[in-house]
Amino acid sequence: MNGTSAQIRAVASLPHVEEYLAYLRSVRNLSDASIRAYRGDLCAFAAWLARNELDQDSVDGALVRRYVAHLTRLNAAVSTVNRSLSALKGYFRFLERTGRATGSPLDGVRGLKPPGRLPGFLFEEEVSQLLAFEGSDFASLRDRLILELLYSTGCRISELVAVNLDEIDYKRGRVVVHGKGRKDRIVFLGAPARQVLADYLPLRSERLVRLGLLNEKALVINANGRRITQRGVAGIIRKRVLEKGIAKHVSPHTFRHTFATHILDRGADIRVVQELLGHSSLSTTQVYTHLGLGALKRIYEQAHPHAGRDGDPGKETNDG
Repeated sequence: MNGTSAQIRAVASLPHVEEYLAYLRSVRNLSDASIRAYRGDLCAFAAWLARNELDQDSVDGALVRRYVAHLTRLNAAVSTVNRSLSALKGYFRFLERTGRATGSPLDGVRGLKPPGRLPGFLFEEEVSQLLAFEGSDFASLRDRLILELLYSTGCRISELVAVNLDEIDYKRGRVVVHGKGRKDRIVFLGAPARQVLADYLPLRSERLVRLGLLNEKALVINANGRRITQRGVAGIIRKRVLEKGIAKHVSPHTFRHTFATHILDRGADIRVVQELLGHSSLSTTQVYTHLGLGALKRIYEQAHPHAGRDGDPGKETNDG
């Protein structure tokens, strides 16, 4: 059984939790990180029940709403509250499907509405500025490869650091990445990314030979010849952003948002973008439709009778 002794004691008021987590791992193929998050959410709810001298039989919609109010008072993020509700809904549905309960007390309980905050992104000029740095040494080429891959593929930072050398099809310009829920997908390399990759690979090989690490599979390695970490990538991005004097907070995920924004702005179908990003739901991708203002303006100028700069506002049209 997984989990600390404190967690095991905490979920005593929620039986069969470990079976539910095992189901998520083996049937739903959730990642280890997601399993840990769900375990923490269920333990927190169980501990709250225990403090209030309640148990599973006491759980109903009204009690869950009390718990949501409790999390809100603790200043929990909306995403955290909704993930907790998702964990609880899944747990009680599991009990129902396995014949351990009749119905779910969370039926009708809705999550909180997320704030209308648009993701940050870089303009094309800012991307060009960020990627324009000199250097043909290992560190410079490695850093430029990281930035080019993030922008060219739109992959998550976790997907980038997990890429192995044998998962790159250089001739076809594509890479296999391992996404959330253990779902693999293919992403594509633009011409600049392929060029930097060609320049980087010989220096990667030289370094690994010198360090005696010929069996290293990772595409992107650190100075010690080991697979680079997510923290290492974030540090490289911070360094390069500061060097270029870009007055924005730029994280690895900013490149993912930028990728989606730019290809939508240039006319890509949203369902294609959904596939490229590896989103399971189209609604997750739709946030980027609010950002393609350049494309919207161009379509407006082409389609609206009074939008043309050189048009005669008094000119008659045949519109009814």
